[in-house]
Amino acid sequence: MHDNDAPDTDPTGRFLALVAASLAEARLSRLVLSKHRGPDATLNRVVVRPVVLKGQLHLSFVASHTTKDLTHNLLPDDGIAHLRTLIDGHFSHANLLTSTEDVQLLVSRKGKCTLLRKPVRGDAPVAAPATHDREKKRWVSIERPFLVELGVADAQHQLIPSMSRKWKQINKFVEVLDGALAASPLAATDTARPLHVVDFGSGKGYLTFAVHDHLQRTLGRNARVTGVELRQDLVRLCNGAIDRLGLAGLHFDEGDVRTYTPPAIDVMIALHACDTATDHAIHLGLRANASIILCSPCCHKQIRPQLLSPHPLRPILQHGVHLGQEAEMLTDGLRALLLEAAGYDTQVFEFISLEHTNKNKMILAVKRSVPKANTEVLAQIREIKAFYGIREHCLETLMAATPA
Repeated sequence: MHDNDAPDTDPTGRFLALVAASLAEARLSRLVLSKHRGPDATLNRVVVRPVVLKGQLHLSFVASHTTKDLTHNLLPDDGIAHLRTLIDGHFSHANLLTSTEDVQLLVSRKGKCTLLRKPVRGDAPVAAPATHDREKKRWVSIERPFLVELGVADAQHQLIPSMSRKWKQINKFVEVLDGALAASPLAATDTARPLHVVDFGSGKGYLTFAVHDHLQRTLGRNARVTGVELRQDLVRLCNGAIDRLGLAGLHFDEGDVRTYTPPAIDVMIALHACDTATDHAIHLGLRANASIILCSPCCHKQIRPQLLSPHPLRPILQHGVHLGQEAEMLTDGLRALLLEAAGYDTQVFEFISLEHTNKNKMILAVKRSVPKANTEVLAQIREIKAFYGIREHCLETLMAATPA
């Protein structure tokens, strides 16, 4: 212990002095305020880290509430003063982590403060203060409770190394969805109107939870998000996490995209849907007049055998790898064109490959606010099918069978 035997008359003041010294000496890693006891029942914890803004050192405070995170940055002196305010009457536990020691300030129910200091074995490296002027935007805060519940972060809200790829995928997906929402008719709708999102093949729910969190917490939308998954054990796992976190507007159902019919869809998501399951998902989105259709196709079995009929590219397509690549390109290219013909602006782009497959393609379709003629697109579809000898495309067949 660093402390002397003399009684400590101002533990809080000593704690704040240690914070200021560690910040000045570039030893401060982070500070966590927990066990909230203040008047705001929605506030759970506050995490403080050093950051550099416009070349000047600040303390960044991230206050995690039940439905949102609030961030504000203060200069060191103001930050230390704000820390005292938070500790006095708001939090019972303050934990300072530096490169040389672990310091805890414990406040009893009667207001008695106890300061505990424990040296760190060997000087632990401390990362340089984050430079917010240059750092990459994170669309989901690592402090969000659902990330701990799903095993992406540990109890201290630190990223678990083995989940780094999943963490990158979660942020990228939310970024894509956020841009699609801004470009869609949903951007102009009343935020109080329920926004219905259905995620088919939701698996363990990483992206489903992230979408719900972004819509409700960050955008303030009245979101109703449903994950649909074939595996009953994963449905139970996700619904259990929802119950433990007390989340409203999020639920998981057991079901198949070919038979499951939700009451409403504004955003249809289908990731790693195998073969024609992607077509059924897109078609469901079209029938529901969804504003956004977002899917990541997997295997492409329907078109492949149709390419074996004689045509000019047969000598090239005799190689299996080329045949597979061509089938994938044609299947998804026709899907994009069929969505264009149905009144959507469509993009096909590379995404981060999912854990279920090494495929990294994504199709994003955003409904146009103003319809435009589709005669030219329909002619292009006919020409492509004729050139390759394609007799049937599942999505086209489903669309033709649906009354206009």
